Amino acid sequence: MNLLRHGYVTGPVLGALWLVVLAFTLAVLMSFTTGDPFRPALLISVLAGAVIGGGVAAMRPGPRGAALAAGAALAALSLPGLAPIAAGDGAGAVWRIAGNAVLGAGFGGSIQMILHALPGAGALTRHEFEDAVIRFLTGFGYIFFTAIVAIPFYVMVMTSLKNQSELIQNPLDFSIDLSRGWGLLRSYVELFADFNFGSYLWTSFYVSVLTVLLTLAFSIPGAYAVARLRFRGRAVFSRSILLIYMVPMIVLALPIYIAFSMTGLRNTIFGIVLIYPVTTIPVALYMLQGYFRGLPAEVEEAGLMDGLSRLAVIWKITLPLSLPALASVSLYVFMIAWNEFLLAFMLLDDPSKFTLTRGIASLNSSEIPRQHLMAGAVVATVPIMALFLGLERFMTKGLTAGSVKG
Repeated sequence: MNLLRHGYVTGPVLGALWLVVLAFTLAVLMSFTTGDPFRPALLISVLAGAVIGGGVAAMRPGPRGAALAAGAALAALSLPGLAPIAAGDGAGAVWRIAGNAVLGAGFGGSIQMILHALPGAGALTRHEFEDAVIRFLTGFGYIFFTAIVAIPFYVMVMTSLKNQSELIQNPLDFSIDLSRGWGLLRSYVELFADFNFGSYLWTSFYVSVLTVLLTLAFSIPGAYAVARLRFRGRAVFSRSILLIYMVPMIVLALPIYIAFSMTGLRNTIFGIVLIYPVTTIPVALYMLQGYFRGLPAEVEEAGLMDGLSRLAVIWKITLPLSLPALASVSLYVFMIAWNEFLLAFMLLDDPSKFTLTRGIASLNSSEIPRQHLMAGAVVATVPIMALFLGLERFMTKGLTAGSVKG
């Protein structure tokens, strides 16, 4: 560790690792975008990154250092023999040169930001060393977690925009032909015209809304009772709310299937609406009771002294003060119901009653083109993603308030 805490070691090590990360990321991005095979040259990346990182560590930090580092990296990494991104057979030379040029400029500027706190090539204090390492890990984390989220979604979208002949010719080519114009959306048109996806969307929507309403109808009074009222077994009930999640749903699948078959609830929307809240009420109870405990009891007591009933206090005082928590719980429950697959797959057999996830599963067949399955996945993902991004601030506020005040 003492050896690492020197500028002449920290700079080359972090420079080599950072260039490998960027070269690998850019090579994958170029392969997905162009459809040509690009790969990182790991040995060249390690050597070039170490040399440039060591040079940056010995320079004075600041805008001038960043410009010099970017220029040096751009000039060095654009040379044919030092290119960190190599091209396979059939890959375009223009893309390779452009990719390495972008990599050089981006690496030079970013490595200077990572190493800017180093005083030079001498010994580093613990703070200086940890600051450089944390900056590297932060940049790596941004790239890694963005990649694992964005790459599957990108592959899904690009596959849905292809036709059958393109998929057969090269299933790993994720570039698209923009000359097709509106023909790129053919899979989506056929999805709604031939596979009844409009009905699946509507079914999932109103099932999810009903699940939210039923969950709130039971969880609000239950959470309020746990948070405010005194009764025997209150502490045990409060602590055991989430015990249902200790039992995997797959274990309960067979009993649920038998019970619903015997009562005639299998293959009915009513049965789905009946069972979904069972899986969401415990977590809603847990979230709401923490928030209710944080509300000032004096406000509710004042309402009781003014002649309001307990239900009127809940309706007129507690619920308006709990809107952030109610919004976060509603969003969370809606997402659970929208994405639920196991119960829908097990209980629904009639295509006219399929939820969206059950309808997508029906597309997973050798007789149905793969682009239709990917288009169905996009249709299921985009609405809930847009809803979450639009209401995320309410969910964050409600969860944070419940965790702090509870």
